[in-house]
Amino acid sequence: MDIVIGGNRRLRRAYGFDEVALVPGRCTVNPNEVDVSWRLGDKNYKMPILAAAMDGVVDVEFAIAMGKLGGCAVLNLEGVQTRYENPDQVLEKIAKAEPEEATKLVQKIYQESIKEDLIVKRITQIKESGCNCVVSAIPQRAEKFGKIAQSSGCDIFVVQSTVASVEHKSSEYAIFDYKKFCSGMKIPVIVGNCVTYQVAMDLMKSGAAAILVGIGPGAACTTRGVLGIGVPQVTATADVAAARDDYFKETKKYISVITDGGMRTGGDICKAFASGADAVMIGSSLARAKEAPGRGYHWGMATPHYNLPRGTRIYVGETGSLEEILLGPARVDDGSQNLIGALQTAMGSLGVENIKQMHEVEIIIAPSIQTEGKLFQRVQGVGMGK
Repeated sequence: MDIVIGGNRRLRRAYGFDEVALVPGRCTVNPNEVDVSWRLGDKNYKMPILAAAMDGVVDVEFAIAMGKLGGCAVLNLEGVQTRYENPDQVLEKIAKAEPEEATKLVQKIYQESIKEDLIVKRITQIKESGCNCVVSAIPQRAEKFGKIAQSSGCDIFVVQSTVASVEHKSSEYAIFDYKKFCSGMKIPVIVGNCVTYQVAMDLMKSGAAAILVGIGPGAACTTRGVLGIGVPQVTATADVAAARDDYFKETKKYISVITDGGMRTGGDICKAFASGADAVMIGSSLARAKEAPGRGYHWGMATPHYNLPRGTRIYVGETGSLEEILLGPARVDDGSQNLIGALQTAMGSLGVENIKQMHEVEIIIAPSIQTEGKLFQRVQGVGMGK
């Protein structure tokens, strides 16, 4: 139902993860027997989780570790890994910077030019491990970097921007042609980010193999504060998933939906799948892994912007190994570890056997879901009260 805010202005209500809950069905399933795999292109992936293309999360070693566990990690081709031969020294400086100096330091560090030979080197290092390689670039550099990545053996290419749009307009520079790019690539292309039905439909018609959903929900992102734009992730995912389903009816081509950002716990991830996601992309939760290159720090992809930073450096700490965060056993009580175990247990409780069946789970509006009966946890700062 629309809400009138004044005059003829009508607003639609949108929902985030903290405002909804999932309702168990009539039957339950053994969590050990549910299928959490997902498919992109001609490959099947054991784990429906992608690590976000952020320098505090993914480097070569992390990408390999993630791949060996059954997931995917996206390497940022415009980050420190391709600007510096020895990125560890640079990451150490970022981790040691005082809060008031962090953004200025990151801006300076990212002024170093990107080296094409380092793009090739990083991709080769990942591929030599036997793991799939996934890399990311913004539209302005996608055409050039896409060719380099593909020829170097990359498996998936991600074109990612704050707001993706097929109908971009500019008189200052050439417009990136998504359709031409996707059709010219021999590997799957993931495109994002978007939050609406129509933009998602446009991107699907342009040849995207998957769509990233989310504008500004990330823990280190400040886009919503700086620009005032964004749609809460439950509503955004449901709208994009509706475009996916309609596109499939028209073409028989299934385009995966990947909810990107805003998920802190296993419960949030489960709600993303119930909202229509086929996979999720997370950053801050994985930045807490001991294998993450950020040394307990995490910063937004747009933090280095020379004129208008839309991200910040935050401290998330190191809480466990990557395996503990993804597969357990969990050593903490707040739902931030054993994310796959949480998904499997939720699916069993909801009575579904695979990710597609999660799309049919009943969702209710439940503003008290995070607070009902949790007074002691909030007062003591434990569990859901952290």
